[in-house]
Amino acid sequence: MIEPNIAPKRIAVFPGSFDPFTSGHEAIVKRALALFDKIIIAVGMNTDKHYMFTMEQRIQRIQVFFPEGERVEAIGYSDMTVNLCQRMGARFILRGIRDAKDLEYEQTIAAVNKRLAPDIETILLLSDDQHRDISSTIIREQLAHKQNH
Repeated sequence: MIEPNIAPKRIAVFPGSFDPFTSGHEAIVKRALALFDKIIIAVGMNTDKHYMFTMEQRIQRIQVFFPEGERVEAIGYSDMTVNLCQRMGARFILRGIRDAKDLEYEQTIAAVNKRLAPDIETILLLSDDQHRDISSTIIREQLAHKQNH
């Protein structure tokens, strides 16, 4: 009996703090679904950072954007992104870039990840024009301003 030639799933990890997850993040994920079979939105936890929202709240917000989607999953993690990729069987790291500053940062991180795990590729998607000025930092500042008034 001849076994069918089944291609491995193209799984990407989209890592970030997502404090909070924005419409810009959502747009990157939706565009990337044309490239990948599954996207794991990996909500990072860094003990040196102070978050506005708990990890559980950040994951719940992502699930509002992608309810019950078998192709998009939100999880928390606190180790190296390449280690998460290896555990999840992901061969790609997905990142969105808004400007030259983001590009420079992402190139540096991609080079480090490539040295740590040569079989994992970083894929950079440019933000759409309408999402280029949206950042979690700006959203947090707006939320904090509303709370103080």
